[in-house]
Amino acid sequence: MSLCINPFCPNPENPDNDNHRFCQSCGSQLLLEDRYRVMRLLSDKTSFGKIYEVYTRSTPKILKVLKEQLNNHAKAVELFQKEANVLSQLNHSGIPQVDGYFQYQTSNGFKLHCLVMEKIDGVNLEEWLQQQSHQPISEKQAIAWLKQLAEILNIVHSQGWFHRDIKPANIMLRNNGQLVLIDFGTARDATHTYLAKLGEGNQITAVFSAGYTATEQACGQAVPQSDFFSLGRTFVYLLTAQYPLRFYNARDDVLNWRPAANVSPKFAAFLDNLMARKAADRPQTPEILLQQLRQLEQTTTLKTTQISRKFPRVITVGTLLVMAGVLSYGLYQLPRLTFIHNNQLEHLQIDNTLKSHSHYVKTLSISQNGKTLVSGSSDKTIKIWNLADGSLIRTISGHNSGVIAVAISPDNQTLVSSSNDQTIKIWNLETGTLIHTLKGHEGAVWSIAISPDGQTLVSGSGDKTIKIWNLKTGQLVKKLTSHLSSVMSLAISPDGQTLVSGSNDKTIKIWNLATGELMRTITGHDDAVISLAINPDSQTLVSGSNDKTIKIWNLATGELIKTLTGHNAEVFSVAISPDGKTLASGSGDTTIKLWNLNDGSLIQTLTGHTTTVYSVVFSPDSQTLVSGSSDRSIKIWRIQQ
Repeated sequence: MSLCINPFCPNPENPDNDNHRFCQSCGSQLLLEDRYRVMRLLSDKTSFGKIYEVYTRSTPKILKVLKEQLNNHAKAVELFQKEANVLSQLNHSGIPQVDGYFQYQTSNGFKLHCLVMEKIDGVNLEEWLQQQSHQPISEKQAIAWLKQLAEILNIVHSQGWFHRDIKPANIMLRNNGQLVLIDFGTARDATHTYLAKLGEGNQITAVFSAGYTATEQACGQAVPQSDFFSLGRTFVYLLTAQYPLRFYNARDDVLNWRPAANVSPKFAAFLDNLMARKAADRPQTPEILLQQLRQLEQTTTLKTTQISRKFPRVITVGTLLVMAGVLSYGLYQLPRLTFIHNNQLEHLQIDNTLKSHSHYVKTLSISQNGKTLVSGSSDKTIKIWNLADGSLIRTISGHNSGVIAVAISPDNQTLVSSSNDQTIKIWNLETGTLIHTLKGHEGAVWSIAISPDGQTLVSGSGDKTIKIWNLKTGQLVKKLTSHLSSVMSLAISPDGQTLVSGSNDKTIKIWNLATGELMRTITGHDDAVISLAINPDSQTLVSGSNDKTIKIWNLATGELIKTLTGHNAEVFSVAISPDGKTLASGSGDTTIKLWNLNDGSLIQTLTGHTTTVYSVVFSPDSQTLVSGSSDRSIKIWRIQQ
């Protein structure tokens, strides 16, 4: 629909506008600057005005329109114009490209200030962390993102500007993983800082974002190093998932954030240096910042190399029985007992890459007959694929937020999905028809599992509860409460007797599935337990965590058997082969690893994804592995005979 942006138009969404150059309600021009046609309102909640999506030919852009009541506010107009001026001088993929700045005159003679810029395909980091159910990022991810932002600031500062308002809401994450620094309306020319104007008696404009703004900037005395302070505070938020001022001790004037973050002492010291109270004590240039980050990265790489030597690459003789459907969310499906030799894994290669989702691929499942692949994404959709040729069969929409988990019933008839929208939906797999919507959770539904007999559905949520449902009727059977934080992962034992849950509270809980009785609480991980799998003999439990480790437990006693290290980031997905010999894991370090479960040796590392691997699943015939990633792709790996 073609919209009119005249604030006084009686019907800006007149349906007749689509086929005309002038609004059919007020007569204002619809084709702005003879180029831009306004298609939809994205937001009218910003402090400065409205944001629209516009099109120039077939290319989407973002249009910012200053509020009409601010037209006579000189400072507001100056900041609005400054954003266009700054962006026009900067050329980097991490900075939005300006397309045009102009004044638009309505049919009644009113003038509006308009800025058109590149549309960033993604979300800001505040929104992103909400999508992750406020799971803190890893140190490795933080270093990678800091490098990107330091490179962006190097461009900005080298052109004589600094930003003055760095915070999670002003950093966007493109779907390809590139960070973008936005909102340059508050940027200041470094030659017009407090340092330059101190002797001139000029008033300094203070820009303030509570929790992120440096002290000198809050006093109207911003300097380029103020950006580094804000950058440090931003990463305190990302590493702890908590507002920075929650850690502030006013009595001692310290930010006691370290206990809440799982980072090394060296990296913590680096961030504290960014947030030094005196600007002179912080890194003075982005180049210095980049140099320090490279040194930190080398230290991390060295430690990883030393760890990996503990488990040298060994190709064992034996068989790999592949488990169909053990996802990062704990779904177990009865496998077909088809064998492949471990040495065949040396020939596992990417056969196909499926690209249809517009955001992270968070979860996968394969039907028991091996014909159908299902994927769920942060783009709110579920996609049904033909596993044999990779063709897209159907896209299912219905959730109002990202899809976190999918599961297929053992009879291949029913599909279950869960979402950030706090609901669980039950679908007919063949037709895509919605059967039930299950409501009751008060937080994102992070994990689902279906019992081996296909009668019971279990869900775990950000509301700290586990709910047990009748899969056929959609009726709630039981509610389990014991975790102190989000329930991130679930698994049901192959014998159907035991339910296991993992949580952000760092614990694993063992339940009697039939009665709901809590039998045991297991501790040992240093961070959230986000993936679980149970050995086919129902004796061994495997857990993956944000602490980058995989732990192997005796399910009956809760005793720790072994800890596997080797991943450099969160372990989002674990799966055990049906013979109990082989473990597969997918991680935030972009890799998939296959392990010998008996001795902890690494069989093979699969690379191909460019960002986090959220889910891995094997086909019932064991010839195919499918992986889903935040790089928006699904990769199909096949045994090359």
